[in-house]
Amino acid sequence: MPEAVTDGRHGTVPGEPLRRSGPRFLTRRRQVLGRLAGWSLVESAQTFLFGFALARALDDGFLRGAPAVGVGWLAAAAVCVGAGAYGTARVYGAVADLVEPLRDSLVRKVVRRALYAPDGAAVSRLTHQVEIARDTFAGLVLVSRSFVFVTAGALIGLCSLAPVLLLLVVPPLLLGLALFGWALRPMARRQETFLAADEAIAEETGAALGGLRDITAAGAERTVADAAGERFDAEQRASAALARWSMCRVLALGISGRLPIVLLLLGAPWLLGRGVTPGALVGALAYLTQSLLPALQSLMHGLGTSGTRLGVVLRRLTAEPASGPDGARPHRTPHQGTAVELSGVTFAYGPHADPVFRDLDLSVPDGGHLAVVGPSGIGKSTLAGLVAGLLEPGSGEVRRPAVADRVLVPQEAYVFSGTVRENVRYLCTDGQDGQDGQDGQDGSDADLLAAAEKIGAGALLARLGGPDGTLVPSELSAGERQLIALVRAYLAPAPLVVLDEATCHLDPAAEARAERAFAARPGGTLIVVAHRISSALRAERVLVMDGTHARTGRHGDLLRRSALYRELTGGWAHEGPGGAPGAAPLQPAFPARDADGVDAVAGSRLAGDGGHVVAHGPGRQMQDAGDLGDRGALGGQ
Repeated sequence: MPEAVTDGRHGTVPGEPLRRSGPRFLTRRRQVLGRLAGWSLVESAQTFLFGFALARALDDGFLRGAPAVGVGWLAAAAVCVGAGAYGTARVYGAVADLVEPLRDSLVRKVVRRALYAPDGAAVSRLTHQVEIARDTFAGLVLVSRSFVFVTAGALIGLCSLAPVLLLLVVPPLLLGLALFGWALRPMARRQETFLAADEAIAEETGAALGGLRDITAAGAERTVADAAGERFDAEQRASAALARWSMCRVLALGISGRLPIVLLLLGAPWLLGRGVTPGALVGALAYLTQSLLPALQSLMHGLGTSGTRLGVVLRRLTAEPASGPDGARPHRTPHQGTAVELSGVTFAYGPHADPVFRDLDLSVPDGGHLAVVGPSGIGKSTLAGLVAGLLEPGSGEVRRPAVADRVLVPQEAYVFSGTVRENVRYLCTDGQDGQDGQDGQDGSDADLLAAAEKIGAGALLARLGGPDGTLVPSELSAGERQLIALVRAYLAPAPLVVLDEATCHLDPAAEARAERAFAARPGGTLIVVAHRISSALRAERVLVMDGTHARTGRHGDLLRRSALYRELTGGWAHEGPGGAPGAAPLQPAFPARDADGVDAVAGSRLAGDGGHVVAHGPGRQMQDAGDLGDRGALGGQ
C-alpha cells in the first residue's frame, strides 16, 4: 500500500499505510466533503431528470398528440442541464479545497526529505511528481464522485419509470463491478512492474549512451547489449502480463455497462407486455447509454490506470529514506550516556577510491567536548559529515541522535535575505529555541539577544537593527555570516553541535568566546573540527587523524604519545588568555625518545636544503640547515 501522504499537521504520519492515513485525511475535511457531496447532488439531478423527462415527453406528449407537453418536458430537461453545469462548476472548487492540502503536504515532505537526505531526484519530485500526484488525485476524486452520484441518479430514474427495469440492469452491473474489483489489485501490481521496467530501460540506456566511448574502448559492446536486452525482455514480459489483466477491465466494462443495454433491447417485448411504456424504454436506454456507461468507463479507466500511477508516485514521494527523514540508512540511537558512536567505520568517496579512514572507532559522551585535528585533506570534514548524517559509511556503524537533536555548522556559513530573527531562529521548532527548558527562557527576543551576546554577535545584531533588522547576505563579511550561523546553532533545540571550521573567519578571541559558549550549553555536546590549536587546548579530548590511524586523548597525553600531534602543535601558533596571540614558545616536534632533539620535517625548500631541521632552542628559534654558515665537507647540510 502507498505510504502516508500527509504530515502530522494534516492527520497522517509519515510511513503510515494509506489505508489508515487516507481515511484520517478525509475525516479531517468533513466540511469539504459535505460541500462536495451537495454540489455533486445538484450536478447529478440532470442525470435523473434527463431520462425521466424524455420518457414523459414521449408518453404524455408526443405519443398522445400533445406536442406542447412533450416540448415542455424537454425544456425542463434543458433547464436541469444548466443547473447541472452550475453544480459542476462548484464541484471543481470543492475538489480544489480537498486536493491542494494534499499537494502542500507532499511539497513539505519532499523539501524536508531533500534537506536531510539530498539526492538528484528531489527536483523531479518537487516539480513533476508532486504535480502528477495532485492532478491524478483530483481526477480520481472527480471520477469516483461522478460514478457514485450518476449511478444513483440513473438507478433512481429507472425505478421511477418502472421498477422491473432494475431486474435487467442491477445484476450485470454488480457482476461487472465485482469482476473489476477482483482484478484491480493484480492489475495495479502489473502496472507498477511495467513502470519500473520502463524506468530501468531508461536508466540502462542512459548510462550506455553516456559511456559509449569507454564501452567501445573496453570492448564491452556485447556485455552492455546483453544487459540492455534483459531490461527490454523484462518490460516485454511486464507488458504482456499487464495486457492480460487489462482484459479483465474490458470484460468488466462489457458486463456492467453494455450487457444491460443488450438485455433491455432483447427484453423489450417482454417489458412492453408487462406495462412498461415505450417512453420508459427510451428513457431507460438514455440512462444506460448517456449516464451509466460513460460513468463506468471513466471509473474503470481512472482506477485501473491513473489510480495505479498515483499509488506509485505517492510511494516514491512519501517513502522515507532507509533511515526515515534524516539520512539514507536506518537511524540508530547511541547508547545511553553517549552522544555519538562510530564502530569500525570505513568511508571512501566511491567504490574504487582509497578509504578516507578505515575501521574508525569513536565515542563521544553526552555533554562532551571533542576537537578533531589533523593535516589538511585528511578527512576531518568527512568525519563531521558522518556525525551530522550527511554521509553514510561504506562499512561499520554510526550511531547518532535524531535529526532534530544535531546541527552542523560548516565553514561556509549560510544566511539568507530576511530579518535577523528569521535567520537565527531558522532551526527552531514552533518558535521555540534550544534553550527552552534549560535557562528558563520562553523563546523571546530577549533570549535571542542573550544568545548573541554569549556567542559574541551582540554588536553585529545591534548594527543590523536587532531582531527585526534586515539581513542582506552580500553586505556581510565571511566572519559576520559565521557569527549569524553560530547564533542560529546555539538557539537550535539540538544538543549535539558540530562545528566544521565554523570559526575560521573569526579572530582567535572571537573563536574562543563562541566555542566556550557552546561548551557551556546545559546538556550540550560539542564536536569541533579545529582551525587553530587553541580549539584543541580548550577541548576535553582531542582526536588526531593521520589517514591510517586515529588517536584520542587529552592534550598533554597526546603530546607524549603522538608525533603527528606534536608536529601539528609545533606548526600552530599559541594564543594567550582570551584567545589573543601569546608569546608562549613552541617546542620543536621531536619524535619520542630522540635524545638529540633532531626531527626530520619539511624545511624551507631553499637551495641546498635537504629537509632536515636542527632544533636550536625553542621552536621560534629553529633554523633550516641550509641557512647556516656551514660550508664544510657536508656541503651546507
